[in-house]
Amino acid sequence: MSGHSKWSTIKRQKGANDAKRGAMFTKVAREIMVAARAGGGDPDANYRLRLAMDKARSINMPADNIKRAIERATGAGEGEQYEEIVYEGYGPGGVAVLVEAATDNRNRTAAEVRSIFSKTGGQLAGSGAVAWQFEARGLITVAREGVDPDEVALAAIDAGASDVDTEADPIEIYTEPADLEAVRKALDAAGIAVEDAENAMIAKQTTAVDADHVRKVMRLIDLLEDLDDVQRVTSNAEIPEELMEELAG
Repeated sequence: MSGHSKWSTIKRQKGANDAKRGAMFTKVAREIMVAARAGGGDPDANYRLRLAMDKARSINMPADNIKRAIERATGAGEGEQYEEIVYEGYGPGGVAVLVEAATDNRNRTAAEVRSIFSKTGGQLAGSGAVAWQFEARGLITVAREGVDPDEVALAAIDAGASDVDTEADPIEIYTEPADLEAVRKALDAAGIAVEDAENAMIAKQTTAVDADHVRKVMRLIDLLEDLDDVQRVTSNAEIPEELMEELAG
């Protein structure tokens, strides 16, 4: 599973330094609204909302923005109501792609997603076409700097984690979806700083992407992630380390 979060980390680092910060706020605000609408506005009783709020703070979203998003979702304020939709498709080189969206207009979002797949040499597919190639997991990342990876792994496994990749950078900790919050809390209590914690879709098997297709795949992902309605894009692409470093540069 190593490397699943590496491109996401690169994207966050780039996003922190460019004009995409406003778009990041929009996406996280929608994530907060969807979580609050589904499970209520109390983060102590709604761990999904707590995770979304933690993500908002990690990108320095103002507290007033977070509060307004919760109020809009729980009826204390006026605003759009978003529904969650997952689109499935194939990218260049036959890679499987999942697109998770939060939208107030599913026709608009479907048309935009379909257009991007078409223009980048991919194809939008029907429900169930590629979802079977992924599984829902909790994913926690811990920065390698200043920690002993083996100690992190032991603490995570003791807390109920199902797998730890100590070779990844950052360290990747996998849990069952229901165990994500408990493992995160246990790591915090052990003094291990959690970089990120989220529910994720993880590819069961990866598809190798050669140099001829890698840029096309990344363009597809970039264009999809640039859509306001899209919250997360996941693929089963396996990108060689040297190409990943080139893209990061």
